[in-house]
Amino acid sequence: MRRDSLTQIINEIKKVIHGKDDVITYVLATILAGGHVLLEDIPGVGKTTLAVAFSKAMSLSYKRVQFTPDVLPSDLTGFQMYDKESNKFRFQQGSIYTNLFLADEINRTSPKTQSALLEVMEERQVTVDGVIREVPSPFFVIATQNPFGSSGTQRLPDSQLDRFMTCLTMGYPKHEDAINVLKGNSKEDILDVSPIINASELLTMQKEVQDIYVEDSIYDYIVSITEKTRTNDSFSLGLSPRGSIAILQMSKANAYLSKRDYVIPEDVHDIFHVVSKHRLKQTTQSIALGEDMDSLLTDVLTSIPQPKIN
Repeated sequence: MRRDSLTQIINEIKKVIHGKDDVITYVLATILAGGHVLLEDIPGVGKTTLAVAFSKAMSLSYKRVQFTPDVLPSDLTGFQMYDKESNKFRFQQGSIYTNLFLADEINRTSPKTQSALLEVMEERQVTVDGVIREVPSPFFVIATQNPFGSSGTQRLPDSQLDRFMTCLTMGYPKHEDAINVLKGNSKEDILDVSPIINASELLTMQKEVQDIYVEDSIYDYIVSITEKTRTNDSFSLGLSPRGSIAILQMSKANAYLSKRDYVIPEDVHDIFHVVSKHRLKQTTQSIALGEDMDSLLTDVLTSIPQPKIN
C-alpha cells in the first residue's frame, strides 16, 4: 500500500535529522496536504538538510536560493532576455521552476522579492510580462526564517505568512541526538537517503488526502474554533478563511498518516498549533501580561466542545 511508504520516507529523513520526529511528520503532512512550510529558527539546526532530504526521499527536483537583500524578483520568476543570434527575446526561467523550492532565510531579502512568491505559492503559476507560466507539479515551498530581530532581517508581511500552511521550529537537539550529529557526517549521510516514491506517486497521495471523508460536525468544529480566535480578547488578528482551509487540509493529511479514511477531532487538535501560530497576533495587553501563544491556542481548543463522530 502507498501509505506504507510514508513510514519509509520518515525513516529515510531520520538518517540525517536526529530527534525531530514531530517536525518530520508535520512537514510530510504539509506536503501531502499540498501546502508550504515555514521553518523559523536560528541558523545551523538542520533546516536546509531537512529540505534536501525530503527532495531525495521523494525523487523531486530541488532548487535553493539564499535570500539576500540583492536578490531580485526576476531571479525567482524569470525574465525576458535578448538573443542576439535569433534577434528575438527568449524567456529565461528563474529558480522557482522546480518541485521543491527552498527559500533560505526568506526574511533577509526585500519585500518586493518576497512578494514575488505570493502568486506562485497560491496559484502554482507566475506571470512575467503578462504571460502566465505554470510551475512543475507537485510544487511546494519550504522557507527558512531567522528569528525576527536578528541582524539583517525584517518581518514577513501578513499576506506572505498566511500562505504558509504550517510554521515549525526545530530547536536545539537533545544531548543524545547532538552526539549522533557529531558522530555522523551530514554531507555523506544525505547521500544515503534513498528515494521511496516519485513525483507521480506523491500527486496520487495528495489526491487520496483530498478524498478523506469529513463529517459535517467536523466542518462545524473547525469553523467554531476559527471564530473563537476572532472574538478572543487576547488576539488582535484571528484566523482567516485561508487558515480554516489549512486546518481542514492538515487534518485530512493527519488522518491519512494515521491510516484512516476519515477525520476525527483529534486530527484537528494535533495540527492546530502549527497551522495557527504564525497567523495570529496577540494584543499589546496580552503580550504585556506575558501570555504564551501556545497556552492561548490550547485554551481556544478546550473552550469548544469536541463533536461526537457517528
